[in-house]
Amino acid sequence: MISDFASGALAGLAVAMPIGAIGAYLVALGARERVAVAAAAALGVASVDGGYAVIAVLGGVGLQIALREAAGWLDWVAATVLVVVAARTMWLAVRRYRRSSGGIRQSRELTPARAYLSLLALTAVNPATLITFAAVAVGRSSTGDGSTPLSVALFAIGAFAASALWQLLLTGGGNVLGRLFTGRRGQLAVSACSALIMVCLSVGLLLR
Repeated sequence: MISDFASGALAGLAVAMPIGAIGAYLVALGARERVAVAAAAALGVASVDGGYAVIAVLGGVGLQIALREAAGWLDWVAATVLVVVAARTMWLAVRRYRRSSGGIRQSRELTPARAYLSLLALTAVNPATLITFAAVAVGRSSTGDGSTPLSVALFAIGAFAASALWQLLLTGGGNVLGRLFTGRRGQLAVSACSALIMVCLSVGLLLR
């Protein structure tokens, strides 16, 4: 039981810790939004990780093969979503910058529910997440670890808990960054850097 939870937690950290587009977006979100909004976004990411852990354990080798065969078009989908999110991030940042100087009317506030659903959708289109969990699941089956409902649940809970902890650390770091860059130009710069990272990562997906 403990080994199931531990292997899930290690898999969750393996997926979450590399700072990619999701991580950059969470840091920027933490820098410019309320703590509740950023935390909801972090839990949206962790929810996908937990769900994918269940799918990967149940799918096993067949899922891993299918994902590798579909990796090409999945990369295009993920890259397109990243560019759209980067453009929206930059557009909202410019609106916020102009609004703070009295340029335009205030836009609709981002709520925790919207933040959760947005990051849920963004994380779900990342094929690397599911491929990583599928590889771990294959390793588990080769060592004789079972796939009973209890072991699957513990594996998924471990993945969710580890991912949630890491994502919350990222948003917390973003919150500290936002306190340092309290001016409107600083906030604009943080969002611009986040958008640029997402665009670079989308290009990297297509060139690999």
